[in-house]
Amino acid sequence: MKKQKILQVAAKGFILVSALSLLSVSVMAFANPQSVMDLVQVQLQTTDAFSSIRGVYGGVGLSLFISLMYLMFTDARKALAFLCLLWGFYALSRTITIFSEGALGDFGTQWLLTESVLFVLALVLVLAYKQPEVNQKAV
Repeated sequence: MKKQKILQVAAKGFILVSALSLLSVSVMAFANPQSVMDLVQVQLQTTDAFSSIRGVYGGVGLSLFISLMYLMFTDARKALAFLCLLWGFYALSRTITIFSEGALGDFGTQWLLTESVLFVLALVLVLAYKQPEVNQKAV
């Protein structure tokens, strides 16, 4: 019983840290899209480019944050499964880039490692996590 309680706290902590990391990029993208692209040394040239970064990193990131917060309170196991997909596909995307375009720079390499670790953590948590039992009265 105590082990499951510790696991539930760890799972919710992992979900919260992941959600807050997505929120921080989202806020940065809404406030200054160029600051997001500066991380990968890309210069935005048009208003359409600024709009796209606000939409993808800002709007989608905020949607992910809200979804994760909702799931954390309603079904943490689904939030963990979603994070397993999210971090796993981020890592897969970078791996595909290595095979398609060549070696990643320092930024991409660091994030491939980070996303791979986050994927493994999410996978371990989703496999170990059991939903807390809800007290329901017989009808």
